[in-house]
Amino acid sequence: MIFKFLNKILIFILFVSTVYILLIIVSGLFLPEELTTNLNYRIGSNGHMFSRTKEIDKHKNIDILFLGSSHAYRGFDTRIFKENGLSSFNLGSSSQTPIQTNVLLERHIKEINPKIVIYDVYPDAMESDGVESSVDIIANSRNDFLSINMAYKINNIKTYNTLLYGFFRDIMNLNSDFVEEKIKEDDLYINGGFVERKSISKSLSIAEEEERNWVTNKSQIIAFEDNLEILKRNNTKVILVQTPYLNYDKYLNNDSINRYYNKLGIPYYNFNEILDLSNDYYYDYSHLNQQGVEIFNYKLISILIEKEQL
Repeated sequence: MIFKFLNKILIFILFVSTVYILLIIVSGLFLPEELTTNLNYRIGSNGHMFSRTKEIDKHKNIDILFLGSSHAYRGFDTRIFKENGLSSFNLGSSSQTPIQTNVLLERHIKEINPKIVIYDVYPDAMESDGVESSVDIIANSRNDFLSINMAYKINNIKTYNTLLYGFFRDIMNLNSDFVEEKIKEDDLYINGGFVERKSISKSLSIAEEEERNWVTNKSQIIAFEDNLEILKRNNTKVILVQTPYLNYDKYLNNDSINRYYNKLGIPYYNFNEILDLSNDYYYDYSHLNQQGVEIFNYKLISILIEKEQL
């Protein structure tokens, strides 16, 4: 009797799971985005992550690997580092949190084998739940056990659904003919992973924003420290950097954030406190325009050369 009951439950679970997966596939294939709020598969989305992951295999034994959020892929211009005799690749991604960085390191660190990692440590990444970056990587990179582990850590229905659909597209090879445009509105993808904002400098006023504290997410701190261990095991030198952003002074606990990074015993540079850039060097409240990127990059390189860290 009990065996029959458990058998019926198992059959029911298998039936419901199959129907659910089919509904996810049908929704992803045929329904408009506004009707799939819990499924967000956007191949070729903002940030050029698809182009970056397609190019990455060409870069091995490089001098510098850049990691982090859009502050990284919009903030570190690989051309400027090349001018200084440094080979590099930018593996930043939109809203990348340490949980996504962990996936990218596990997949690529051995092949890329950089001498140095410059890791952008924008505090927002330590607050985030990681959902936005998880679906970006699922749609624009390959999916494997690391993707499943990432989804488990994020534990959000949107990430789970997007991963199910992502595996379907991978199995059916539906992305094989996709080609991402290098130019998207004002963004230009530069080989090596950097995204240049083509628009000229424009004046920005400081956004009205209430003062508040950064509130760190424990799971992101754990993933961040795990990433440092991965790099240590790979004998890769790490340099932590905060790229400049507007409204830095609106956050009341910047000093405690700085103390956390400083106590790690790793070179750490907060360029919000090193550079004093006017609003004209940003294209929005969080990102430098190309003029700002050049000032920031040349200053960073000069500091690292002076400190004999390059």
